[in-house]
Amino acid sequence: MNANALFCSLSPVRIADQVRRAQYAVCYAAPGIQLDLAQAMVETAGRLGKEMLTVSLDFDDRVMRMGYGDIGAVTLLLDAGIAVQSSPGLRTALVVVDNEGYIFTPTALYLEAEPSDGAASNAMRMSGEQVAQALARLSPAAKAIAVAQAKTPEAKQHIEALTVDVVSAPITAAQLTDVATSLKEVPPVRFDLARQVRVFEPYLQYVELSLSGAAIQRHRMAIPLSIQKLGGSKDLETRLRTTFELIEKGSKLSSKPLEDALNEIRKNFTPSLGKDHGRVVLKAAKPHLVARLTEFRTKLETHQKAVAAGLQTHLDESRTQIVAYYQARVIEAKPDALLGQSVSGEISVANAQKWLNGELDRVFPTAESLIQEMKLDERYKDVTFETLNRDDFLESVKDAFPNVDWDKAYEEFRAAGQSEANQSGAK
Repeated sequence: MNANALFCSLSPVRIADQVRRAQYAVCYAAPGIQLDLAQAMVETAGRLGKEMLTVSLDFDDRVMRMGYGDIGAVTLLLDAGIAVQSSPGLRTALVVVDNEGYIFTPTALYLEAEPSDGAASNAMRMSGEQVAQALARLSPAAKAIAVAQAKTPEAKQHIEALTVDVVSAPITAAQLTDVATSLKEVPPVRFDLARQVRVFEPYLQYVELSLSGAAIQRHRMAIPLSIQKLGGSKDLETRLRTTFELIEKGSKLSSKPLEDALNEIRKNFTPSLGKDHGRVVLKAAKPHLVARLTEFRTKLETHQKAVAAGLQTHLDESRTQIVAYYQARVIEAKPDALLGQSVSGEISVANAQKWLNGELDRVFPTAESLIQEMKLDERYKDVTFETLNRDDFLESVKDAFPNVDWDKAYEEFRAAGQSEANQSGAK
């Protein structure tokens, strides 16, 4: 690190190294603290005295879930008797070792990995006067260190006159217990896995499209056994066996044109990654998918109105066909149910029709009972680590979207998973 540079790279490894080389005092303020740095502070406190180290943190379980710190590190500091202040909302990070200070950007591990040495300029070096000002305004303990470090009576007097700006209070045992319990009940995710998922989140979303209530042509009615016993014919053999298709194939009331249109949308915008993966949409193409589905819903509303207007008439015609088809068989077969009601021992056409209609009343639906709310359901789900980590995921995505550079995304995916392990090894 260039000793004269204003902007510089300050990695966790370098901060811990500087703390271990401290000769007088250490002050650290940030949203959170990681275990390696806390361990370095404990070691340094053993040399310099615990009163020469101060720490200010936003001690909150939500902060730790973002990856700003580790509760084990806080516990380690408190057990060593190092003063740790809770400063709610603290996001700017400051580290001062002896008279050398830096303002730096802390890393939320949920979003990205810690930078390695020299990877980026994430810190700004402070002048001696700025260091004294920052310590004096951070906390009473840090101010006491700044006063002790003052080189002249005038500087000491100036520092003593400054007021503390940051609201803070010592972390209590009750706070420590509450945060530890919360993290135990709802543990933070593995940050490397969360980062891997976010590599593909801007690209893909799983999507399920389902059409319900429209396919009335699939409804079948069971022919009553009393009518089946009368025998059959060839006239309605495609529709009439032990069950009866209420809507014949090719009817204008059929939802097949709608289903074909929806399948075309699925094919064009939501290719399948295989039966174990489901369908996905490119987020860049999602607005086009939404537009096509809006157009589709207009067609669905038109279809629903057409069905509502013509279905009962269609059902009545189907019933008339069945009655006409069977009435001759009823007259010929003379079922006992009719003979038992006949004075003359004969069965008229009117009696046959009345009996058939009575039998059909038990099973024949009304249009109102068939017309459900016709609707298209859309369900979107973001990718998860489990699906991304399947051996065939990348190849499936390449096949589905051959024009996208998935190799680049997959390299980022692998790097996001390896960076945390690499950093651990470097420590």
